[in-house]
Amino acid sequence: MSILRACATRAVSRGVAPVQQQQQQQRQRQVVAVLRRLKATVPPAVEETLVKEAAEATAAKPKGMWNSAEFWGAAGALAGWGMTGAAIWDASTAGPELISLNMTSVMIVYSSLFCRWAFVVKPQNLLLSACHGSNVIAQCNQMRRAVEYKLSKGETEEVNELGQKAGIFGLGVAGLIATGPMMQSALVGMELGPVSAVAGAAAGPFTTHFWAPMSKWLISGASFLDLDRPTDKISLAQYTALTLTGAFFSRYALLVTPVNYTLCSVNIALFGSSAWHLGRKVKADFIDE
Repeated sequence: MSILRACATRAVSRGVAPVQQQQQQQRQRQVVAVLRRLKATVPPAVEETLVKEAAEATAAKPKGMWNSAEFWGAAGALAGWGMTGAAIWDASTAGPELISLNMTSVMIVYSSLFCRWAFVVKPQNLLLSACHGSNVIAQCNQMRRAVEYKLSKGETEEVNELGQKAGIFGLGVAGLIATGPMMQSALVGMELGPVSAVAGAAAGPFTTHFWAPMSKWLISGASFLDLDRPTDKISLAQYTALTLTGAFFSRYALLVTPVNYTLCSVNIALFGSSAWHLGRKVKADFIDE
């Protein structure tokens, strides 16, 4: 009971604004009640992890712009809108031959997951959720243009292969969504130590908090695998937005609840790979000329 009381005390002592003693005691009792229920239903292998995450999530953070999740989240959202704007700009000014089918596919998956993640993360980031929803629409339009161009050039084999991959991926995702809750409950109930702890974690593999940043690794991977892409096929607008996104979200990931180290690491990688392509593009278009 002592660990529950300590966690509850920390949860109500957030240092955001003074509250009355009676309100503090009431909140403390509420947190204790929730944690007591968790203690009765959560296996011992996971209990300590849950209590630790609850304490860390509610710990007071120093004030200031550097420690403001709202500031970095808004900055990341604005950079995210840059990706949407880049797709719209490229659709109106550039030919479909510049569109990368691999990168566009990755962007659709990535923005779909982050649209959901931004809606459920604390503090909620509706601006970011809206920008990723818009990016899904913009990238789908780019995919349409690219597929029509490929078909007009007689490259039906590549289009069919992409369609088959998309179908397999969609079936796999649907299967995971349908069976995920049962698999998580089974793993947690087995009390397998670290395995059960990871399965029941607030940002574990059965949550959007895990898969949203994992999808971002696909963007970094696509950039790393194409480091020698001709500069005339690099979108200046798109890679500017990606570079800024990587920079802003590297910090934002450490300020949200739950803290997301996977998201931080993938954004560091995204910043590096995107900055490489952006630097090559700027050098070719503005320095070497």
